[in-house]
Amino acid sequence: MTPLLETRGPTPLLETRGLGRAFGALQAVAGVSLAVQPMELRAVIGPNGAGKTTLFHLISGLLAPTAGHVLFRGDDVTALAAPARCRRGISRTFQITSIFPELSVLENVRIAVQLKIGDNFRLLGGRAVLEASEQRARDSLRLLGLDDRADELASTLPHGDQRLLEIAMAAAQEPALLLLDEPTQGLSPEDTAATVAVIRQVARERKLTIILVEHDMDVVFDLADRISVLHFGQLIAEGTAAEIRANAEVQKAYLGGLD
Repeated sequence: MTPLLETRGPTPLLETRGLGRAFGALQAVAGVSLAVQPMELRAVIGPNGAGKTTLFHLISGLLAPTAGHVLFRGDDVTALAAPARCRRGISRTFQITSIFPELSVLENVRIAVQLKIGDNFRLLGGRAVLEASEQRARDSLRLLGLDDRADELASTLPHGDQRLLEIAMAAAQEPALLLLDEPTQGLSPEDTAATVAVIRQVARERKLTIILVEHDMDVVFDLADRISVLHFGQLIAEGTAAEIRANAEVQKAYLGGLD
């Protein structure tokens, strides 16, 4: 695909232009334009119902926008469905843990790899494809510290490790852009600290660009290079942690309501 419009300066890895999604009279996302540079760690914050998860659905291709465009590596990918965007290099996790509980930890990650390379569950390619998929899966589990649990059923993992397994599944797809939706939701302070360390390690070792939706502001301010703030579906502020902390509009809409 060719770029939608010519851009000046370095091409962002991800760009949204006037992105919107309406559900009847409800405007869940309204005219959001943002640009995320390669290897940036961007946080998206805002009150419940601000449109954060809907924005992730639009970026990943799970929802089609009712307005605007999504550009990835300078190409307009707005019309591509989620599997095609995954093959181009966009992977994501979900707010509610999304794993296959009846399969082993290794099988969960191997399936994610096969979905990315497009072989799904076909036998084309034979043993070489299966061995390559398994090796990528084991490498991802090792990166996330789950390699010693590869043969266990996913359902037997504690909640914190299930969240790490989901990140392992996404990282095994070798994306350029990783979308993490509430990765520390429901975790203890100890598990939260461990997950933050793993996210930082994965970003560094895999040279990933990450967009993170997160309510824990300690996590956001610790990890994010830049922060985008949504309110009623609109982008009301962007900046560094210091700039967001000092923004009066953000304080009124969101941060002022936190303990």
